[in-house]
Amino acid sequence: MQIREIEEKDNQTMEQIIKRSLKSFNLNIPGTAYFDPQLSNLAQFYKDIPNATYWVALNEKDEVVGGVGIAPFGHETGICELQKLYIKPEAQGLGLSKKLMKVALIFAKEHYSRCYLETLKKLEIANLLYIKLGFQQLDGPLDGSEHSAMDAWYIKEL
Repeated sequence: MQIREIEEKDNQTMEQIIKRSLKSFNLNIPGTAYFDPQLSNLAQFYKDIPNATYWVALNEKDEVVGGVGIAPFGHETGICELQKLYIKPEAQGLGLSKKLMKVALIFAKEHYSRCYLETLKKLEIANLLYIKLGFQQLDGPLDGSEHSAMDAWYIKEL
């Protein structure tokens, strides 16, 4: 597996991975990333934001099989958000989420003091990974959260 920054040619593949994943959990609803306006152009979106990057993971055939992003969170100084961590079903269970998160958190530590993320309790495997990587669960979202359907929130000191 190779991890690199997203390129324009990856946009459509990542949009499909994200939408299929959300749909598989019946999360193709408002208040989730499914309806994020930047979903079809992630490469340009992350390129235009200071201290933000989106990475994709490639399999041995050089096909994009997942990705993750880091961007500033709201108007909070020093806080970033881990965003859009999604993996194709056939690439799950190989430790790819953990590898992507480690790349993202190394980048985050260079630019921020804390990393925030929001998810759903029913995504149990993801929640276990966040805790394993040192995220602490919060009682509610930070001010400025844009995904109203989420019901689990985490923060990590970097």
